[in-house]
Amino acid sequence: MTETRTELPPRGGRLRACWAAAHAPAEGVPRWAWLAALAVPLVVLPSCLWRIASWFFDDGTRDMRGDLPAWMPGWFYLVLLSVVSELFAFTAVGLVARWGEVFPRWVPFLRGRRVPTLAAVIPATLGTVAVTLLWTSAFVAEAAGVTITGEEQPADFPTNQGAWEAAALYVSYAPLLLWGPLLGAVTWAYWRRRR
Repeated sequence: MTETRTELPPRGGRLRACWAAAHAPAEGVPRWAWLAALAVPLVVLPSCLWRIASWFFDDGTRDMRGDLPAWMPGWFYLVLLSVVSELFAFTAVGLVARWGEVFPRWVPFLRGRRVPTLAAVIPATLGTVAVTLLWTSAFVAEAAGVTITGEEQPADFPTNQGAWEAAALYVSYAPLLLWGPLLGAVTWAYWRRRR
């Protein structure tokens, strides 16, 4: 009698395989484009971490609710905004990965079909323009002493936060200036490769 043994995948093997498949570059992707696409979620991450940390380390003296609906807790909004930001940033990886050229098998009705080039290029181009305008104008307004709502900042801003908090804010948000140019370069490489 022959005994058959079934090999179990190594611990985390399936997750590791999914991770590798999602991040592996498609054929013909230049190395610089692959690295730029992987950099996009990393340039967004510091602002997400600062946003969440600012809520948890708030001493209660700042009103961080703004115009949020009464049913939405401030911490939930900050976590949700950070997760959504990272998900949008991660879509840049799709411009260099196989799942950006052929729909993955888990996508109903489209699985295995070719992704139309313009279906990826148009949203990526609009995203490039949007994040470039958003973060460039935010930094220009900050330098001019105007808040995002158009109000003038207090004369002692950002020193009214404390020097370390102000430095952490600028260091965390400065990488967002790279989001648009990186996404634009990756979008151009995708269009050039797929046309």
